[in-house]
Amino acid sequence: MINKRLFASTLLLLTSFSLINAQQISLDYYLPDNVQYNPDIPTPKSIIGHEVGEWHITHDKLVMYMRAVAEASERITIEEIGKSHEGRPQVLLTVTHPINHIGIDKIRSDHSWLTYPNEAEKFDVEKMPSVVYMGYSIHGNEPSGSNASLLMAYYMAAAEGPEIDNALRNSVVLIDPSFNPDGLTRFSTWANMHKGKKVNPDPNDREYREVWPGGRTNHYWFDLNRDWLPVQQPESQNRIAKYHEWKPNILTDHHEMGTNSTFFFQPGVPSRTHPLTPKLNQEMTGKIGEYHAKALDSIGSLYYTKEGYDDFYYGKGSTFPDINGGMGILFEQASSRGHAQESVNGILKFPFTVRNQFTTSLSTWAASIAMRVELLEYQKDFYKRALREADGDSHKAYIFKAEKDPARAFHLAEILDRQEIDFYRPSRRIRLEGEEYLPDNSYIIPLKQRNYKIIKAMFEQRTTFEDSLFYDISGWTYPMAFNMEYHEMSSRDYGRNQLGDKIEELEFPKGEIVGGQSNYAYAFEWHGYYAPRAAYKLLSKGVRLKVSTNKFIGPDEKEFDRGTILIPVAGQSVSNFDLFEMMKDLTQSDALDVHALNTGLTGGVSLGSNSFSTLEKPEVALIVETGNSSDIGEVWHLLDTRMDMYATKLRADRIGSNVIDRYTTIVITGGLNLNEGEMNNLKRWIRNGGTLIGIGSAVSWMSRNKLTNLKTVRPDAPSSEAISYDQITNYVRGQNIPGGVYMSELDLSHPLNFGYHKELLPTFRRGNTIIEPSESKFANPGKYTETPLISGWISDANLETLKGTSTVRVSALGNGRIVSLVDNPNFRAFWYGTNKLMMNAIFFGRLVNRVSAQ
Repeated sequence: MINKRLFASTLLLLTSFSLINAQQISLDYYLPDNVQYNPDIPTPKSIIGHEVGEWHITHDKLVMYMRAVAEASERITIEEIGKSHEGRPQVLLTVTHPINHIGIDKIRSDHSWLTYPNEAEKFDVEKMPSVVYMGYSIHGNEPSGSNASLLMAYYMAAAEGPEIDNALRNSVVLIDPSFNPDGLTRFSTWANMHKGKKVNPDPNDREYREVWPGGRTNHYWFDLNRDWLPVQQPESQNRIAKYHEWKPNILTDHHEMGTNSTFFFQPGVPSRTHPLTPKLNQEMTGKIGEYHAKALDSIGSLYYTKEGYDDFYYGKGSTFPDINGGMGILFEQASSRGHAQESVNGILKFPFTVRNQFTTSLSTWAASIAMRVELLEYQKDFYKRALREADGDSHKAYIFKAEKDPARAFHLAEILDRQEIDFYRPSRRIRLEGEEYLPDNSYIIPLKQRNYKIIKAMFEQRTTFEDSLFYDISGWTYPMAFNMEYHEMSSRDYGRNQLGDKIEELEFPKGEIVGGQSNYAYAFEWHGYYAPRAAYKLLSKGVRLKVSTNKFIGPDEKEFDRGTILIPVAGQSVSNFDLFEMMKDLTQSDALDVHALNTGLTGGVSLGSNSFSTLEKPEVALIVETGNSSDIGEVWHLLDTRMDMYATKLRADRIGSNVIDRYTTIVITGGLNLNEGEMNNLKRWIRNGGTLIGIGSAVSWMSRNKLTNLKTVRPDAPSSEAISYDQITNYVRGQNIPGGVYMSELDLSHPLNFGYHKELLPTFRRGNTIIEPSESKFANPGKYTETPLISGWISDANLETLKGTSTVRVSALGNGRIVSLVDNPNFRAFWYGTNKLMMNAIFFGRLVNRVSAQ
């Protein structure tokens, strides 16, 4: 039997495609019927020069229109909340009734007080507006959202009538027209430059095949929709500050998906919701979804919900609000990836995708008005319940430090600060399970505070799950990511009298010169996060450096660890005074203690020993235009923004030329398609002393292409006997490792582990590349422990196979070395704890003894 409703919807959809092909798009195509519009408000076309959907909006024109509509309407104000990496403005519109604008600061303040349980009852939610944050196109090549923001701004400024007036009085809508200015610019340029007078919907056309890296990511090729919790990118930092200023009741996150899809809105798969998210959140998200369904029905658009997508990882825009007392709403629109493209549903035109995003923006606004009191009551109760849950939690606080690296602890504290979490210095020394926490190197986070849920989301270790499938990662414990010494404090361990000064303003830690000016040598240990930056800075200024491969004893019985950098005073190209000034600068800029050494007769090994190797300035090339851009982008970001190092982005086809001879190090993060000549040239470069670093899937590629002799292993697949046909995809996905925290153990004497002072190192693992350990104990600088799982989901078979396998291996080829980093040490820029593995591979790869390189 024919489903009449489905047939009618499909017919209407195809009819709309035909109409779009047959005539010019006008504003009437998008706007609701029977609404009058203020003629004094400029239409998008009057400012940007084309109708919405005719061309892809460029970021400069998008901002131009937002400024124009704000200037023309007393309902709208606009502010610049920051700039992207490339200096593009991030703007935010505040839209409400003019009367509300008069007292907008008080409205914002009152709304924020609802998140403080001890103050919330003073406010009458019956008289308060709802707050909605509408955010568009965090993936720049999913542009229908940003183009729809033009329509939303126009509609909210120009639409007239009692219903509109009532909606404006009872809501504050924040419009963020472009979450990702740089990515949107990259994609709109691509799509527009390929548009012909006659739009070609052939999916093989170049318009629908972006060149690498595409417009999805930001300047450094980061996926900004994974950065809401760690807030490592400036676009995220600017947005999160404004988010917390308002604490919206609803946040919309407008995306696109495959061309042959339809339209998705949340909630996602019920069994894949994070346990910290209240069940009522999902129920109310479902209730909001009824408004979307009604709106999409009215224009004949197909859609689905509660399938495919989940609400688990809190680093996404649609899930982040769920631990902040609000509702995150994901919209996924089938993408035209240009101006029009053939699909199984007919020719998918760009204006159609924009209309769906605009329509669901309107339905979100309608839901926020109809559910206003319910949303505000939920928000108020969310924070009350958080305090009650904190009371019932067996843990009362977290305490953490980085024993020999205050900069790393500072950067974790930065995230706490950005997420408005209260934290303190200890009032006195605290000793827990042999670990000593001091007031000057540690931080305490009490759990009983309004942002209890965010703290738990960041610090918990979770290994049990209702479902085994995840849209994104399954574990991300932050103190593990930063390789912190930390403890969960029970009521027996914790008391309020242990809280010292509350941290109101973070200050970057400073080191010191120990021993004053020296006429012989200086030394700093490699433990500090910014030690590589300091070394590169000195090498760039022509200062000669040596690295110790053994421990030695200096003044006052100070033990210097392996990896210590030695700076002799004699024979330098700079004066003694200038060298001392450089040392002082390192203590301030890089949080390092620099020690003056006045004799070469040190304990253990003397400073003139062959145990000190001359350090060469690294010249690094990153192979780009292949594989996942985010993986190599993370390396670029680390070197460029944190270590102040040059990193040349080199196309893979340059590997066949002698241009690679200027580089000491080449980094790859995926498989390469090299011909025989290119592969031979790469091998020649390695034999002559180059260091090739492969990360993640590049490890198996190097093995398959005989650059290394590493052996990959895979567990036996579980039985599929009980699997039905419609579960095949889930069966296959269930055998993958979705991303979590695993414990490795290090050989601290190995150059790739210089700077680590404890044998256990938490790593982030994602994917199924598993490497057999070497039979030689010297060739295993890093291995998984026998109980590796810390946080996240993994199948029993994968977990058993993973035990004792390699995390890091070094192979020799002639005079060169090949470093295999099985796990990504730079994951999403917040995995600070393993960044040192990356830097050690760059600085010390050549130091690895050939005997141990197998």
